[in-house]
Amino acid sequence: MNETINALKQRRSIRGFTPEMPKKDDIDAIIDAGLYAANGRGKQAVITIAVTDKQTRDRLSDDNRKIGGWDEGFDPFYGAPAILIVLADKSVPTYIYDGSLVMGNLMNAAYSLGLGSIWIHRAKEEFEQPYYKELLKSLGIEGEWEGIGHVALGFPASDTPAPAPRKEGRVYYI
Repeated sequence: MNETINALKQRRSIRGFTPEMPKKDDIDAIIDAGLYAANGRGKQAVITIAVTDKQTRDRLSDDNRKIGGWDEGFDPFYGAPAILIVLADKSVPTYIYDGSLVMGNLMNAAYSLGLGSIWIHRAKEEFEQPYYKELLKSLGIEGEWEGIGHVALGFPASDTPAPAPRKEGRVYYI
């Protein structure tokens, strides 16, 4: 089987990470793969913010936990040391689709480099809050951006889970 298709079939969401930070070169390569995701009309209207600072990562985790309604102490990022936040320009009609494609590229690129990842929601709600709007401003990011998701990224703490059997009856030909 083709190496790319094989990787797409083997990648799994990881729900437990070691505290070891991935190499910056690997994080950069993953982000670069996200920049090459398909996008509507070639607008390239999606940005990625890499969070590798532990204090910022922990603040983000706690805010995400509160939005999700979990008890104090729960980490919705499963201990991943790096978080890639994907945001898309709300003025572009295809922004949600474009951001989703970036998320897929990021996760598949992580797998190809031996890293684990998982898509974590609630970025939309986070980036509606004043703190995160100010964070964007502090980075020089202006405009109306919507959080699409987070890629929690790191080294898996255990073996990659086996895939669930694929459901039948989900493909049709005309």
